This record gives sequence, structure tokens and C-alpha cells, in this order.
Amino acid sequence: MSLLVDTSVWSLALRRDAPLDVPEVRALRDALGRGESVATTGVILQELLQGVVPERARTQIIEMFAALEYLAPSRDDHVAAAGVRNTLRSAGVQVGTIDALIAYLAVAGGHTLLSTDNDFRAASRHISLQLWRTD
Repeated sequence: MSLLVDTSVWSLALRRDAPLDVPEVRALRDALGRGESVATTGVILQELLQGVVPERARTQIIEMFAALEYLAPSRDDHVAAAGVRNTLRSAGVQVGTIDALIAYLAVAGGHTLLSTDNDFRAASRHISLQLWRTD
């Protein structure tokens, strides 16, 4: 399984006092520990770095993310993500621009999305978004 890990999970996992009882954080750590495919994209990295103040932590995140599969959205990906957002809005589900892009990249790349954000759960009922779930 290839995971696309959302900012919500990274934020929890990278905290100094990271909670050990969050299933998504455990799933991320397990996937990284087993050398499984973990993907990211620029907006996820950007969101994390915008919330990080210490230069040392910033550098560590940049270095860690350099080892991950990097999804670079094309113009067509952005067009398709706008279509995802419009589809969801028509179904009564509100997601932001960034979340629509993340959802689209997960679907298009065949990735399972690892997130704690309930907006993705609502979206997955209307698009073919594969979400990681505890079994």
C-alpha cells in the first residue's frame, strides 16, 4: 500500500509530545519503519513548515521529506482537483482548495490517504478516495 500522508497526521507525528495512541500516527511510523511507500506533495510540506518556528526542526522536516515520494501536481492535476471540489460542493461537502488537490492526488496516484481530517471522510462518500482505516 502506498500512503499519501496528510498534514494532520504529520503535525501529530512530529510534535515533541507526539501522542502514541493515535492510530494514524502509529500507521505512519509503522509504514516508515517497514520502508513502505510514503508520498507527499508541496502543499503538505508547506503547511508543516509554516507551523514550524525553530530552524533545526525546519531543516529536519525538509531532510525527512526529501526521502519521500514527491507528487508534483501538473496543470491538469489542478484542473482535475477543481473538478473534485465542484463535485463535492454539488454533493453538499465543503472542502478547501488544498484538500481537494490532496484528495485528487491520492485518487489519481492510487494512494491511500492517511488523515485525521473528517472532511476527507465526508469526501470519500462521493469520490473514489481510498482512506486508511483501522481494522
